[in-house]
Amino acid sequence: MIGLFDSGHGGLTILDALHRRLPRQGFIYLGDHGHAPYGQRSPEEIYQLTRDGVASLFALGCTLVVLACNTAAAVALRRLQQEWLPQHFPHHRCLGVLVPMIEEIAHNPWHAEAGASDWARAPETLGVFATRATVASGAYVHEVEKRAPRVRIFQQACPDLAGRIEAGAEEAELAAMVTRYVGELLAQLDGAPLDSVVLGCTHYPLVEHLFRAALPENVRILSQPLRTAESLTAYLFRHPEMKHFGNLPAEIRAYTTGDPTLVANLASRFFPRHLPWRNLPAHTARIELHA
Repeated sequence: MIGLFDSGHGGLTILDALHRRLPRQGFIYLGDHGHAPYGQRSPEEIYQLTRDGVASLFALGCTLVVLACNTAAAVALRRLQQEWLPQHFPHHRCLGVLVPMIEEIAHNPWHAEAGASDWARAPETLGVFATRATVASGAYVHEVEKRAPRVRIFQQACPDLAGRIEAGAEEAELAAMVTRYVGELLAQLDGAPLDSVVLGCTHYPLVEHLFRAALPENVRILSQPLRTAESLTAYLFRHPEMKHFGNLPAEIRAYTTGDPTLVANLASRFFPRHLPWRNLPAHTARIELHA
C-alpha cells in the first residue's frame, strides 16, 4: 500500500488523480483533521504533526508515503528526508506534491540546474496561491529560481481558504474569498501580464472554477493532481519495489484523527467514490521509533 498524508480533505484531490492513473495500486489515506488546518501553524508544529502522520502510515504497512499537502511538503519534507528517515526508517520513502509542480514550472527534472534551455525561453510570470505557511517557507520561489531564473514568481497567501473549503462553506462565500485573493495577487503585478498560476494547496482544485472565473481569461492554471499522478507513476516504474499492482481494482482505506462521521459527510466533495472512514488504530497513535 502507498500512503497519502494531508492535514484534512485536500489530499483527496491527489488520491483521486492517483487512483484514476493507477487503479490496481492500493492506497491508505490519512487526514489529520483533528489538527487541521496546518497553514496557520508554526514550522515546528507542522514538522511534528507531519512526522507523526507519516509514522502512523508506516505502522499501517506503507513503505512509501506521499505528502499530499503543500504546507507539509514545503515545511517538513526535506527535514524528514535528510534527518528522520535515514535514522529511523532507512528503507522507507517519503515524497511530496511540491516537487512535481517545480518540475512542471521549470520544464526541468528536480535535480537539473538552470541551463541553456531556460535562457532560451521567453520570460514568464507565475502566480502561486497557497497557505500562509507555504508562502512563508519560500519553497516555490527558491526552488524555481534555481532551475528557471526567467520565471518571475508572485505569491499570494490565502488565509482561511483551505479551512472554509474543509468546513463545506457555501460557494458564494468561497467565491468572494477567491476573488479577493486573485485581486491582491494581480495588484502585485502592477499591470504586468500573468502567464500561469499554481493552486499551491491541495484543497484549491475543488474551487478551481472560482479561480478560473476570477483570473484573466488567458492565464493558465497548472494542475497539481494530474502532475503528481504522472510523477508518481514514473517514480514507481523506476522503483518497482515500491509498487504492488494486483489483477483487480485495489483497496483504498481512509483514516482520520477527527470524527469519522463528520469527515465522511464532506469527503465525497473531494473524492467521488465512497470511502469508509475510520479512526487510526490505537497502536499507531504512539510509535516507538527504533534506529
